[in-house]
Amino acid sequence: MSDPGTTPAPDVSPARLPLSEHELGAVATGSYHDPHTVLGAHAYRGAVTVRTLKPLARAVDIVLPDGAAVPAAHEYNGIWVATVPGDALPAYRVRVTWTEGATPVELEDPYRFWPTLGELDLHLIREGRHEELWKALGSHVRTVDGVDGTSFAVWAPDAHAVQVVGGFDGWDGRSTAMRSLGASGVWEIFVPGVGDGAVYKYRILGADGVWRDKADPLARLAEVPPATGSVVTTSDYTWGDDVWLADRAQRDAVTSPLSIYEVHLASWRPGLDYVQLADELVAYVSELGFTHVEFMPVAEHPFGGSWGYQVSGYYAPTSRLGSPDELRHLIDTLHRADIGVIVDWVPAHFPKDAFALGRFDGAPLYEHADPRRGEHPDWGTYIFDLGRHEVRNFLVANAVYWIEEFHVDGLRVDAVASMLYLDYSREEGQWIPNEFGGRENLEAIAFLQEVNATAYKRAPGITMIAEESTSFPGVTRPTDQGGLGFGFKWNMGWMHDTLEYISEDPLHRQYHHGELTFSMVYQYSENFVLPISHDEVVHGKKSLLRKAPGDDWQQAATLRAYLALQWTHPGKQLIFMGTEFAQGTEWSEETGLPWWLLEYPLHQGVQTYVRDLNVLQRSHPALFELDQDPSGFAWLIGDDAGHDTIAFLRQDRAGDPVAVIINFSPQPWHGYRVPLPEGGTWIEVLNSDSPAYGGSNVGNLGRVDAEKVPMHGREHSVRLSLPPLGAIVLAPERTTARGAHEA
Repeated sequence: MSDPGTTPAPDVSPARLPLSEHELGAVATGSYHDPHTVLGAHAYRGAVTVRTLKPLARAVDIVLPDGAAVPAAHEYNGIWVATVPGDALPAYRVRVTWTEGATPVELEDPYRFWPTLGELDLHLIREGRHEELWKALGSHVRTVDGVDGTSFAVWAPDAHAVQVVGGFDGWDGRSTAMRSLGASGVWEIFVPGVGDGAVYKYRILGADGVWRDKADPLARLAEVPPATGSVVTTSDYTWGDDVWLADRAQRDAVTSPLSIYEVHLASWRPGLDYVQLADELVAYVSELGFTHVEFMPVAEHPFGGSWGYQVSGYYAPTSRLGSPDELRHLIDTLHRADIGVIVDWVPAHFPKDAFALGRFDGAPLYEHADPRRGEHPDWGTYIFDLGRHEVRNFLVANAVYWIEEFHVDGLRVDAVASMLYLDYSREEGQWIPNEFGGRENLEAIAFLQEVNATAYKRAPGITMIAEESTSFPGVTRPTDQGGLGFGFKWNMGWMHDTLEYISEDPLHRQYHHGELTFSMVYQYSENFVLPISHDEVVHGKKSLLRKAPGDDWQQAATLRAYLALQWTHPGKQLIFMGTEFAQGTEWSEETGLPWWLLEYPLHQGVQTYVRDLNVLQRSHPALFELDQDPSGFAWLIGDDAGHDTIAFLRQDRAGDPVAVIINFSPQPWHGYRVPLPEGGTWIEVLNSDSPAYGGSNVGNLGRVDAEKVPMHGREHSVRLSLPPLGAIVLAPERTTARGAHEA
């Protein structure tokens, strides 16, 4: 045995592959770009040179497949070398004696294995077209040449060297330095003996000469924050939602009922994990009749107070609530209960935390290098460089990942407006025009078109939803017609106008009547979701209940009338958790929902009312089939500002109508006449003032007869008693007799 030293051992064999001191020194420190060309087995002049890096070892032998051991000589700073006769590269093992007199340990050598990525993977990565990127990059437990271990692969094109570090190498990456796979910018290594549950990071030597430890951008699990390590994970989950997925592929979301319950999983009932939520949340949503839940972001994030909107692990479900397979169990359970799952997705920006994507290989990589394009002034975050095709691919594949690996039924894409415009939230001089001199972000537009087209191509029946607050044209127009290709857009205009309206004193609402009706001017320009999201019940905006003036009863009555408007207006519905039982305080992720309110009849009543709204909608296709067809809506009374009242007609494909009348005045209106499209008996299928909901029981005894009294161009009309701050919905008796729900 030779003593470790700084001087290379003499080349005693003419068959030994010679190397320079510079190469040996870089390999010994783990800073060589291609350690596999030095370490491992290499044929040279009729023999095989085997080098292995074992710092601090006292003796090293190369053990051949037949059991023969060839002593290795220490060559340079922990590098040991041996020469093996023949020209075939042997499947050798390394026997190491760490201390004098200790029992030797046999180890597999990471540097005897070929790359685990093929040329097709590398080509697709270079081209930015790898739609299953998570299957190529990241960590993957696998068996190579009969040896169990984990392959690691990461994109870091500007790095000078990359190591994978973890408990398996004592967080000393010299012996697990990765190889560069050329122009792809990918670094790779297979580490024997590493398996499920191993914690790791990438140690990256940047172009600036600084080593940085980074979480894996493609990690599929991370440590529970505030720890920041990535975790090797495997999945053995067996899905049971085949029927749901088959039905989904045949469903047209635009013409189907879609009522969404938005949930922050960690605070719905604080303390519940994914498995417990699969019992309690699923039962609750089923009872209330929502068609879908929407999870606020579930990708890993360092700060819980960001609600998941500052993502550090785009491919890793947050470990705060359990494992990825436990999240699969939650989604699977929802599907088997006929409830769809939409997930909030955040491609607009990412945080600057040093362990995550920012300055990943020592320079701007995922983010745009120019701060006028690469930093968000409001949120203190980086903005993705969507002109770089590998970055665009990272996000497109991520959308596919959530849809295919977790069976989610759609993505709600956060902050689309901030992506579309180069001058978003920027003053003059703080932004750079596009190549045509305009303010549109052409790269982001192309990215959104690609991600939507790819998602719909790979998973027919899913729903892509844009949170987009401007008048950008064609958000829900198909990409082959020049649109962005979303299935739906949040109708922020409707939300803003109607919330302004109900916040007015009823005495003044007559002067704001246009805020109640203006949405129909542009209703058919896009496919809309009507959102009352978490953003509207935090940061001093008050809960939905408390936005209206008056005492508790008046506020609850206004809330019920408002929800009637939301459920019967053309478009789909979304409310945030807690709204369904009239939460009085703003939502706090720290305290969760005030479930104790359900001890009180007023709150029980609103909860029952929301359930009945969902039942009503599903029972009457007029309330969903023609949401985006002008033939499905008509004003009956749209201009009665003096009574704070509107009335409109919804109609399905068969021509069956539903009439909606909403009084936003605290005064009941008796003898109020409303035109109807046909005569006969009409059933009051919903009355928000019912005692069952906490109302005052002003109504029409459940049925009315339309008179042949012309009004507003229609041959029939009816005299009604309209409840104060209340809504009624009427349907012809002929349709309810066929089985429609009577509330």
